[in-house]
Amino acid sequence: MLNTVIDWIVQTVNAWGYFGIFVAMFLESSFFPFPSEVIMIPAGYLAFQGEMNLEFAITTGILGSVTGALFNYWLAYRYGRPFLLKYGRYLFLKPENLAKLERFFAQHGEISTFNGRLIPGVRQYISLPAGLSRMSLGRFVLYTALGAGIWVTVLALLGYFLGAHKEELSRYLHNATIVALIAVAGLSLFYWLRHRAKEEL
Repeated sequence: MLNTVIDWIVQTVNAWGYFGIFVAMFLESSFFPFPSEVIMIPAGYLAFQGEMNLEFAITTGILGSVTGALFNYWLAYRYGRPFLLKYGRYLFLKPENLAKLERFFAQHGEISTFNGRLIPGVRQYISLPAGLSRMSLGRFVLYTALGAGIWVTVLALLGYFLGAHKEELSRYLHNATIVALIAVAGLSLFYWLRHRAKEEL
């Protein structure tokens, strides 16, 4: 059953091509609940098969992610919190979730736009508190591209190197998510310790 589903996804990604990767990653990075794993792992698998260029697939995925994040950033920056509270329910965003995101951003600072990209359920919306706080656009794009770049590359490489073992993709994806979360925790701890050391000087 799993192999049948994977075959169908791979065929769909192949039919969409690079433009499909861009659109799907744009949606995944904005409000539409579209898992990036569904698009980037098959893209890596297709690169293994020689039907896609791995570097171009990764680049396209990153560009789609950053563009989707910029859309959220602009929406929050332009229209503010009242707009998100009023219309968020149409965009899969509940008021309590927005409050949690704002607390997460306040606790971790601008670096959260980097490590938030590696956390499922957070990466789609972390651009909103960044826009609400009017974070520097340059730093926002930099941190978002770095975070999205890591995640997109990991997924694409996962599909590439496991191309000969499709039945193992779901298990390795779970392990990759755990590794990513551990990396996020380490980066957050490093940032917190550095910030604390600066405050004590």
